[in-house]
Amino acid sequence: MLVVEDESTIATAIAQRLTAEGWKVEVARDGLTAVSAAERLRPDAVVLDVMLPGIDGLEVCRRLQADNPVPVLMLTARDDETDMLVGLGVGADDYITKPFSMRELVARLKALLRRVDRAAQAAATPSSEPPIVAGDVVIDRAQRRVMRAGEEVHLTPTEFELLVMLASTPRTVLTRERLLAEVWDWADASGTRTVDSHIKAVRRKLGPELIRTVHGVGYAFEPPTPPDDAAGA
Repeated sequence: MLVVEDESTIATAIAQRLTAEGWKVEVARDGLTAVSAAERLRPDAVVLDVMLPGIDGLEVCRRLQADNPVPVLMLTARDDETDMLVGLGVGADDYITKPFSMRELVARLKALLRRVDRAAQAAATPSSEPPIVAGDVVIDRAQRRVMRAGEEVHLTPTEFELLVMLASTPRTVLTRERLLAEVWDWADASGTRTVDSHIKAVRRKLGPELIRTVHGVGYAFEPPTPPDDAAGA
């Protein structure tokens, strides 16, 4: 496990807690050191602060995912949705806003690693389920690939599972709590805003019209209307 945090007190506290949980932990205090450490260690996951000296956490995440994709949990001191969406856009799998409890950090990491394990198992034993085809959107569950209008769209493992769950029951409203429990493996509703941020990230990649918001409840997948049908309507 690699922890990238320039504030000594926070870095030490995180490292001690993760070590107590049984992980082998190394700490990096700036962006460039983090990139080098990740290349050397090939960690199971990276806990990555956004605000770092040198290159910031967003650039670190971008480089890590380009060279050797790794699960990333981002730390942000600002409850700023733009930062969260940019982080998800450059390949982070999840984020947590400071201040946070160590209990929540550990729970997030364990859930993230479970999702990564599921994705690895799915890749090793491809699903026999047929692709989900909705208009010009094709979700290939066997290869864990998504196409829209013939172009491949890169989704993180979490985004892919979120999209599959929604698209498996089109036009059916799924609550945030259900999505959180089944995609994130969280037993409580404390992270419903995480669901909202990931939905926005998927919309940015695939188009805003595919997922309908039902205010106060949750989300529904809306299959796109084929061009021919739209023209004849």
